[in-house]
Amino acid sequence: MTTHTNHSQDETRVQNQSVLLAGASGVLGRHVTRALTEAGHKVTSLGRGPANGIRADLLDRDALLRAVEGHRFDTVVHAATALRDAPLRHRDMHATNALRIEGSAHLIEAAQATGARRFVSESMVFGYGYGDHGEHPLTEEDTFGPRGRTAELERHIAAMRIKEQLTFGTPGLEGVALRFGLFYGPGGTDALLPLLRGRKLPVPGDRDRVLPWIELTDAARAVVAAVERGRPGEAYNIADDTPMGFGSHVRAVAEHFGLPKPMPVPLWLMRPMSYAHTMMSTTLRVSTAKAQRQLDWTPAYPSTHAGLAAMTARRRTTRGNAATRKPRHPRP
Repeated sequence: MTTHTNHSQDETRVQNQSVLLAGASGVLGRHVTRALTEAGHKVTSLGRGPANGIRADLLDRDALLRAVEGHRFDTVVHAATALRDAPLRHRDMHATNALRIEGSAHLIEAAQATGARRFVSESMVFGYGYGDHGEHPLTEEDTFGPRGRTAELERHIAAMRIKEQLTFGTPGLEGVALRFGLFYGPGGTDALLPLLRGRKLPVPGDRDRVLPWIELTDAARAVVAAVERGRPGEAYNIADDTPMGFGSHVRAVAEHFGLPKPMPVPLWLMRPMSYAHTMMSTTLRVSTAKAQRQLDWTPAYPSTHAGLAAMTARRRTTRGNAATRKPRHPRP
């Protein structure tokens, strides 16, 4: 059941939706679940694990369609990924590439079977291509999904290209794509902390290389905005206001959490970690003006430093509350 309320002179805000969320148990998915629920939507999780409301594998088309049979949803959100850790080698992306292609096609069929009218896809800024894009911030009007320079890069970029083509090209579905920067924040940054603590995370110097970043709760708010007021057939860049190199980002994490600075290494030493080397060699800036204008979305954390400061402040508050909480004593 959905209700419509006025949002602006030319837009309608759709509230109280029934949303099927693929990837709800992932790092982004957990934040999206919370944000959608707090906005008044009813969220049903879809995934392979037993904690999901609908249990199915996106790569198993027939089982997926059987699992959603009899269910009705207003919107389907595709935030599923096969990544459990940061991808280091090209092969680490292959399972996620399959989810972007075959998984997206199957999920769109499931969306149609449940009567959904809207389909929101998690996309990535790397769909603009890996490499040096210079100082000009890319907009949604720039080419998305150019052919990759190597077979492996084409494999990654093609997956992002096809996912968006499926999102926008399905009759009867209002497709919206969110092109996210690199994620950090609660549930994401945590994986770096033991590596930094043990001095096991060398990073290259950045020189002039920068990448877009987005704090996870800001990313989740963008999903809510896309569900409620994203325009059909449109893609939106979602990133903070301060692009930063990968090495600079990791050094900022160490600084805010009071951990040892990561050991600097020449970028060429990262070549055995083929995907990480490609990502760290990329220079990419994006404009988020369209998301601000059409989605009424702006990042609460305009920079990595702002997001990390908020994250460490919450941790201090949580520890302080735990320390002052009176212990319970058993009754005699």
